[in-house]
Amino acid sequence: MNLLGNIFWIILGGFFAAISWFLEGLLWCITIVGIPWGKQCFKFAKLSLAPFGKDIQFGGGAPSLIANIIWLVIGGVPMAIEHACLGAIFCITIVGIPWGLQHFKLAKLALLPFGATIDGQRVSS
Repeated sequence: MNLLGNIFWIILGGFFAAISWFLEGLLWCITIVGIPWGKQCFKFAKLSLAPFGKDIQFGGGAPSLIANIIWLVIGGVPMAIEHACLGAIFCITIVGIPWGLQHFKLAKLALLPFGATIDGQRVSS
């Protein structure tokens, strides 16, 4: 099911979500200070291509909290709103609910990326 879900995901908007993350990563990497946040965006672009079957746990300490606050103020909120709106649109129909739930999962990750782990791999470097 994960393979089929990911294939439909790419067709139904996952490709555009990955492009959005990639473009935001490029914007962050323009400055040297923003490179850690840009690297996060590139990791999310990769996750946005195949979110089905991925489990996300949230955690982290004080450095993650500080990084997440900076992330929220500058770039996290627009990406979270994008995923939340797409999730709401997909959840209008019963067939689209699995894809809508994936968008909601990515919206939550867009708000708090630092300190999160995806399938046992730490998101932040």
